[in-house]
Amino acid sequence: MTETKIWDNRAWFFVVPVLVFVLFSSLIPMMTVLNYSVQDTMGQNNFFWNGAGWFQNLLDPTTEVGKRFQGALARNLIFSFVVLALEIPLGIAVSLCIPKHGWKVGAVLVIIALPLLIPYNVVGVIWQLFTRGDIGLLGVGLRAIGFTGFNVTQDATSAWFTLIIMDVWHWTSMVALLCYAGLKAIPDAYYQAARIDGANRWAVFTNIELQKLRKVLIIGMLLRFMGSFMIYTEPFTVTGGGPGEATSFLSIDLVKMALGQVDLGNAAAYSLVYNLITLTVCWIFFTYTTHADAKETA
Repeated sequence: MTETKIWDNRAWFFVVPVLVFVLFSSLIPMMTVLNYSVQDTMGQNNFFWNGAGWFQNLLDPTTEVGKRFQGALARNLIFSFVVLALEIPLGIAVSLCIPKHGWKVGAVLVIIALPLLIPYNVVGVIWQLFTRGDIGLLGVGLRAIGFTGFNVTQDATSAWFTLIIMDVWHWTSMVALLCYAGLKAIPDAYYQAARIDGANRWAVFTNIELQKLRKVLIIGMLLRFMGSFMIYTEPFTVTGGGPGEATSFLSIDLVKMALGQVDLGNAAAYSLVYNLITLTVCWIFFTYTTHADAKETA
C-alpha cells in the first residue's frame, strides 16, 4: 500500500507578499532607468526617442562621457584587484591565528568583527579625521617621520593609500570570519592523517586547509569584489573623488553625472552598463563554482 503525500502550499501566502514587494521595489526603478536610457528630454516631461544613442556615446572612447567611463572603470578595477590581493591573504592568515577552542574564541571573534559593525559613512568620517595633517593620528605621525607630502585631498598617492588601507581595515574581518568557519568545518581526521604521515605545518596548510577553503575563498572573493567594485560612501566621504579625478570611481562619477549635472540619459546608460558588468562578474563566479562542484561529484 502506497501513501500519497499531501503538499501544503499555504506557506506561499506568507512568501508571495514579500516577493511582490521586492519585485515592485526593484522593477519600477529599473524600468525608469531603462526609459531614460533610450529617450531624451527637454524638461517638463517632454520625451523623445533616442534609441541606443546614449549607449553609443558611453562606449565611444572619443567622447567626453566615454573617456570618463573608461577612466572610472580602470580605477575601479585597479582598486578592486589591489584590495583583493591584500584582503584574501590577510584574511587567511588572521583566520589561522584565531584559537580553535576555549573561552578566547568568542572574545577574539567579537574583536575581529567590530569593523564590520561600523556604518559606511562613519568609516569614511573616521579615516577622514585619522588622516588629517593637523589633528589626525596617521597624518601627524607621517609628517613627524618626514612624509610631509602626505595629503589626502591634494595628493593622489596619499588618497589611494588611504582608501586601500581603509578598505583593508574595514573588510579583512569578513574574509577572516569566512575562512575561520571553513577551517572549523574540516574534519579532525585529516589532521590526524597528516600527523601520522609526518607532514609539516606548510604541507598541512597547502594540501588540506587551503584545498578545503577553496569554495569559501571563492565566495569571499565574490563578495569583496562586488563590495569594492560598487564602493561609494567611504571614498566620497574621505576624498570626494579627488584630488581631481584620481579616486572618482564608477559610483562616484555616476552620481556626479546624474545629480550634479542632471544628465539623465547618459547617467541611465552608465548605470545599466555598470550593472551589466557587475552581473557578468557574478555569473562568471557562479559558473566556475558550479563546474567545480560538478567535477568533485563526478
